[in-house]
Amino acid sequence: MKTIRHALIMAAGRGTRMLPLTDIIPKPMAPYKGSTLIADGIAKIRPTIPFLHITVGYKGAVLAQHVIELGVQSVFNTDGKGNAWWVYHTLMAHLDEPVFVLTADNITELDFDLLTAEYYKYQAPACMVVPVAPVAGLEGDYIHHQNNCVYELNRHKPAPTYCSGIQMLNPHKINQLTEPVEDFYQLWQQLIAQKQLYCADSYPKNWFTVDTIEQLNRLNQEGTDL
Repeated sequence: MKTIRHALIMAAGRGTRMLPLTDIIPKPMAPYKGSTLIADGIAKIRPTIPFLHITVGYKGAVLAQHVIELGVQSVFNTDGKGNAWWVYHTLMAHLDEPVFVLTADNITELDFDLLTAEYYKYQAPACMVVPVAPVAGLEGDYIHHQNNCVYELNRHKPAPTYCSGIQMLNPHKINQLTEPVEDFYQLWQQLIAQKQLYCADSYPKNWFTVDTIEQLNRLNQEGTDL
């Protein structure tokens, strides 16, 4: 069975909706289950994927030290850049194999083997996004597809699923097919035009995005069943 060797967690955001906590620490280091949000994500990835990379920005030095102590392989400073900048402008751009991409504020359980099988089922496209059922209070880009080939992403045109922020992509292939952009939405639009954006069949388990201190407090008090 084919395996995926690399994962990247995007952790560069400012986290303005979690002020005043994020005046002190970066959002990925928010306390969760006696540790931090990003440490929880790393712990879930580690048993399956050997090479882990992180993007940092706001309070990047503090976050970089934290994740290095957790054993990540590389840290990319993307301060002041868009969320897709790293795909084109870091060493990852030369990687000609799939990478799991997650965000530091996702609380979720993933079946990495199942998602890998689905990725290769659709002939290893440049990018495959992982869908979720819409969650009240959380915005997302609704996925419109035919036989899992995405033909439209639209925040205002409802569909049964929207993007979770989790995806699998091949950076080298993306660099071959697209012009450099800094925003994933713009990247996805280029891939849609070339029929190189797919969506997975399966959903993450217990998916939730932590956007506010109130949500974080509820997660710590009650778990992920929100």
